[in-house]
Amino acid sequence: MDIYIRDEQPGDIDVIAAIARAAYLANSHNGHDGHQHRIVDNLRRAGALAISLVAEIEGELVGHVALSEVDISDGSTGWYGLGPLTVKPGQQGRGIGSGLVRAALDRLRQRGANGCVLVGDSSFFRRFGFVYDPDLMLGEASQEHFLALSLRGSGARGVVAFHPSFFNGC
Repeated sequence: MDIYIRDEQPGDIDVIAAIARAAYLANSHNGHDGHQHRIVDNLRRAGALAISLVAEIEGELVGHVALSEVDISDGSTGWYGLGPLTVKPGQQGRGIGSGLVRAALDRLRQRGANGCVLVGDSSFFRRFGFVYDPDLMLGEASQEHFLALSLRGSGARGVVAFHPSFFNGC
């Protein structure tokens, strides 16, 4: 199975939303109600979708990851939020999500980004170097699943705020 990861194209938008709806509805036990696809749509409309990658297998879109800049109260710049990360039901557990995360982090390194934060499953994201960082706090939600990865130099300190699109209409 070859996974091809590329930048989102205009014709992918509806498929990305369908994958997000299906993925989160299939995992409704995680507290999501299937409206996570609106985050990506809102980020795109606001011009805040910094990186948007899709995964294809044999020409079929099977996954997506979004990255957007975050604000940190200490004034640190070059930090991004990873998410949502979605993989089509039936395709999960095949390395698609891992491939998307690796590709997203590679893109951030190419941009000279300083770091990346996310809210997610620590058992999955720790394999990429994400850790709980007591110097960073998430203002919008519980710290329980808030992880960070410093990509260059020293880390940031303060309260992290994701783009408002994460909370408008979701």
